[in-house]
Amino acid sequence: MNQQNGNEPPRLYHTMRCRDAEAMITWLKDVLGFTERVIYRRDGKVIHGELMFGSSILMLGQDRDNEYTKLVGDLGGRRTDAVYLAVDDPDALHDKVKASGARIEMELRNTEYGSRDFAARDPEGGLWSFGTYWPKVAEEPLPG
Repeated sequence: MNQQNGNEPPRLYHTMRCRDAEAMITWLKDVLGFTERVIYRRDGKVIHGELMFGSSILMLGQDRDNEYTKLVGDLGGRRTDAVYLAVDDPDALHDKVKASGARIEMELRNTEYGSRDFAARDPEGGLWSFGTYWPKVAEEPLPG
């Protein structure tokens, strides 16, 4: 397996299955500032969408009854995944997320490792964390 690093584009993508993919796309674009790369629709439903944030791509689609969705799990069950998004101005984003009606799970705080963070739920209950901590493959990790 090739494990290059440095200036190579990211290879890791978070994927989401949504009860209402259109509403999620709107929230991600209007509140968080994602932009649309491509949205594939069939019969009025989002089959596969790709939204961009900086050099990152988030993939998502409408929850449907297929083999992949069975692997992902029941949206009504307990989820153990979360998304972390590195941002430039968490204070401004916090205000925008809060104004959208999203539930704030962790208020803004300064961490011991120098980041300013908060966490909130997306319209379908997914947990997102936002902060100024932005690890990059080409940089040394923070000391442990």
